[in-house]
Parts: sequence; C-alpha cells; structure tokens
Amino acid sequence: MDNSNLPNISSAHIPVEAMPLSWGKSYLMCPPDYFGVFYEINPWMHQEDRPDFDLAMEQWQNLAANLRRAGATVEIIEPVKGLPDMVFVANAGLVDGGRMILSSFRHPERQPESIYTSHWFQARGAEVAELTGEDDLYFEGCGDAFPYGNCLLAAYGFRSSRSSHLALSRLLGIPVHSIRLVDERFYHLDISFSPLDSRHAIVNPAAWDRASNAIIAEVVPEPLVLELDEALTFCANCVVVNKVVIMPACPPRVGRILERWGYDVCVLPVGEFLKAGGAVRCLTLPLDMTISLAELHL
Repeated sequence: MDNSNLPNISSAHIPVEAMPLSWGKSYLMCPPDYFGVFYEINPWMHQEDRPDFDLAMEQWQNLAANLRRAGATVEIIEPVKGLPDMVFVANAGLVDGGRMILSSFRHPERQPESIYTSHWFQARGAEVAELTGEDDLYFEGCGDAFPYGNCLLAAYGFRSSRSSHLALSRLLGIPVHSIRLVDERFYHLDISFSPLDSRHAIVNPAAWDRASNAIIAEVVPEPLVLELDEALTFCANCVVVNKVVIMPACPPRVGRILERWGYDVCVLPVGEFLKAGGAVRCLTLPLDMTISLAELHL
C-alpha cells in the first residue's frame, strides 16, 4: 500500500485520554469527638472562634456518607481526648500498599497522634515505617505529598521539611519533586493542589515559588488554575471518587470546568473545620495508594 499521500499525523496532535487515579476509593477518617481550636498553629486558627460541636459532627458525618455514596469505603480510627487535630487524618502519614509511612509532626501539639496511628495500622497487619535523616526532618503525610505521573510531589516550607523528600525518595525508590510553599495560608500542599486524573489537577500557583510552578506546569498536562479568591475557598482541598469531586465550596468557574471535564461536583460545606484550617481532603487519608516505580503511573 502506498502511504505517500496520507497526511502525516504527529503523535503530539492525537488526544490523550485522561485515565482515572489508581487510588482514592478507600479512606480512613477520625470522628471529631474531641475536635476544637485549643491552640493556634496556622493562620486560620483563632481560639476565640471555637467550632460548634454538633455542626462539626453533622458536617463530618455528611462527608463520610457522601464518600460512601460516591463509591468509596470508609474506615474509622478512634479519636483520642486531648488530640483535637487528629480529625485531620490526612496528616497521619502516607500509605504505600501494605506499608504506612508515619508522619513526623513539626508542632508538639500534634506529635502524640503518631502513636495511635501506628497502633491502628499495625493492628491491621501493616508495616509502619518512619523516615530517618536529619534531626530537623519533618513530614506531614498526605497533607504534603501526592503521587502524580511517575513521581511524588512533596511540599516543604511550613510543616514538612525539604530533608524529608530525600528520605522519601530513598524509601520509596521513586523521584520526588520538591514544591516550596510560600504563602502561609496554604501551609500544606493539599490546600493548593488536588490531582483529578492523569491529565488534570486543581492548582493554586499563588501558593508556590516560581521554580515550583514550573515543576507543576511540567508534570500536570492540563491544570485547572485557580484565582486567589477561588483558592481561598479551599476548593482545592477536595476528594475525587470515580467521577465525583467532593468539595467544601465550588466557585462557579471551577464548577463549569469540572463539568466540562466530565466530573460531577458534590459541594459539602465543612465550615467548622475551616476554623482550624482544614477541609475535605484534610479529613481523609487514602488507604489504597501503592507508591512504587512499578505501580506509580497516575
């Protein structure tokens, strides 16, 4: 067959189908029995602005119910009196198959949480690993680290230390791209970045320095770039289950783009938890991540 007259179609012009995330259908949550704002360790926390306990419990239960409705499973870790931020279980660590990489919290108020997290995972047969390295090594779990593409995006600047990224790379055997957070209002990566699928992610450029923005632009083929006022609604602190995006708020423009990409948006207000600087993603820890060079592709 003579192909000389056929058009030369470059692979760059062939649409690449977005593949769903390989994780995000199983979550750990911690009930807010002892939740409150009893200290101030981020710009959103003010002890005079105490959350309403009944409303917080209702918001938490609505989140758990809607995760299940979207097709996810939810497991529960028991809350501990005196650890009000344990409800933000995303910071507990990073799951890698049958292994839990335990967080090393920067603030003393949260450090005891790791004892109970370790017990929970060990009781279920998981290996619990801790990062080792410099004395000032801090790592705050899925709050500051997401697998994306063939790498791990990990943030530093306010809670996690950059030295933890080298330790993560050694432990996981994968490349780690370091993202520097520069706006204390977005003190964790999960407030400014949310992976949706293999092509799409919600991103907030105002949270990162110039070099980090360049990394995100290289890694994410088609980002949903937030304006600052949109980012301040915590809409990037969301969870994706199948084609449902569960968000604490959804600015109109963001909703239109997500719908164009084929997503259904479920808005679940979590205003009582915002008083402590956390929203939907902060309240959930993915249990079904497998982070290795062989498995990591989304």
